Amino acid sequence: MRRAGQMPEGDITSVAEPVPPAPEANGKFRNGAAAVAAHPTTLNLPSLMAKLEEHPFNPAPESHLIDLHRPMETPSEEFRSLRTKLNYMQTLQSLHTVVVTSASPAEGKSFTAMNLALAESHLAENSVLVADFDLRRPTLHNLLQLDRSPGISDYLMGEAPLEKVIKRITGSNLYFMPAGKPVKNPLELLNLREVKVPLDELHTAFNWTFFDTPPLLFSADANLIAAITDGTILVVRIGSTTIDTIARAVQSLNENNVLGVVANGARAGELYSKYTYYYSKKEEA
Repeated sequence: MRRAGQMPEGDITSVAEPVPPAPEANGKFRNGAAAVAAHPTTLNLPSLMAKLEEHPFNPAPESHLIDLHRPMETPSEEFRSLRTKLNYMQTLQSLHTVVVTSASPAEGKSFTAMNLALAESHLAENSVLVADFDLRRPTLHNLLQLDRSPGISDYLMGEAPLEKVIKRITGSNLYFMPAGKPVKNPLELLNLREVKVPLDELHTAFNWTFFDTPPLLFSADANLIAAITDGTILVVRIGSTTIDTIARAVQSLNENNVLGVVANGARAGELYSKYTYYYSKKEEA
């Protein structure tokens, strides 16, 4: 896959941790966390979509997002190229839910996830959801200048219905799901069976759903979500991410479907001077 634009992200201070045991039958975690309210086993998506709140597209000035009203400006071209590759892959396999992550912090995963979602949403009748599953250090709500809560964590804890969590961007095919309020147990929340219900059904309402997750080598969150989605895009930063780090990140995915690599922050010609070997191997795979 081709390179994307450049935007720094904040550091993540959490350390890697093992996947926790599933909740016990009584709905409580073995570590004593509070029980989570019951969720429906299926979703009435047509009814839900009719109830969604709309918000204007008002990105932060420093966000470097594709302008919905001027989609031909930089960095649109690179993301349109990514869009073309993904849409072609979708004709070859069932591909609707995609994790966008990185090996380490500050490589541009959130910037990539949001701009790729924007690029896809420019196509007619192409409904796209971008969801901030980085419950540790979410940034997507800041890019769009929207509230962080209610969001995913609120839904999983039974404190907000899904129709209050998903927002529609006015006049577009783009929908957004923020991370929600801060929680002390993000990995435990993501390990709940309630996560799988919307993931299994969202493809009936959205042609694409992109999940921004924490970096692969700093928590197990991305691995958990990648295991129940259709594929993963790995974002790397030219001049920062090493081949060894990329290899460790891909290995951590336990052979889940890695769709490709986005090289972020590259100059013309630099991509092939530093990453030729890795990309040639990806093309042969």
